[in-house]
Amino acid sequence: MTVPPRLRVVGPGRSGGAFSLALQRAGWVVLDPVRRGQDPSSAGEGADLVLVTTPDDAIAATASGIGPTDAVVAHASGSLGLAVLGAHRRVAGVHPLVSLPSAELGASRLAAGAWFAVAGDPLVQRLVSDLGGRWFTVADEDRAAYHAAAVVASNHLVALIGQVERIAGDLGVPPQAYLDLAAATLANAASLGAAAALTGPAARGDWDTVRRHLRALDPSEHEAYRALASAARRLVDGTGLPDDV
Repeated sequence: MTVPPRLRVVGPGRSGGAFSLALQRAGWVVLDPVRRGQDPSSAGEGADLVLVTTPDDAIAATASGIGPTDAVVAHASGSLGLAVLGAHRRVAGVHPLVSLPSAELGASRLAAGAWFAVAGDPLVQRLVSDLGGRWFTVADEDRAAYHAAAVVASNHLVALIGQVERIAGDLGVPPQAYLDLAAATLANAASLGAAAALTGPAARGDWDTVRRHLRALDPSEHEAYRALASAARRLVDGTGLPDDV
């Protein structure tokens, strides 16, 4: 019978709680975490994997406080490479490409076929496999760009929906109508690619309609609308908005 790996989380917040719960359900042994303010020097004792899930700006200091260990010392950051973990003998990174708003919901998402960016020791590949996930590798020098793309795909998408809510808030249109449009557009982009899925006035070069939109919008929305219309046009011919729009 295979001995289950033993996990200790250092800095258990939403991410650490989600990993702990998901891996416990997957058969791992989850040891007591090291919480904020506790000494992490003995975190590796009895563990196979020490997973640092502190904020990014605390990972280096936290990792340096972990004493010498045979355990894998890993972080769950999307934007940082392995050097931040210092001189530990076995290091790794495992970043889930899903949002983790709470331990319970995050655990469900981690175990629902999620994608993970992994690096370093192969134990994190075992972690992903045990969760039923899929993994890919990203070189250290590409981590910031990878994470920026993830932020655009997730956080900026939410910001766009927020803009829709502000613009349409007093129009009497059911919000679900716009959400259904967004979902269908995302499905088109997934099947066709972004350029082929693009429709609308910027794609057509219909600048009179774009000007009409800008006149209708509150000035506080102009910068975002122009930036996105320009990005849409760049998908067509690389040019962006004309100077007179």
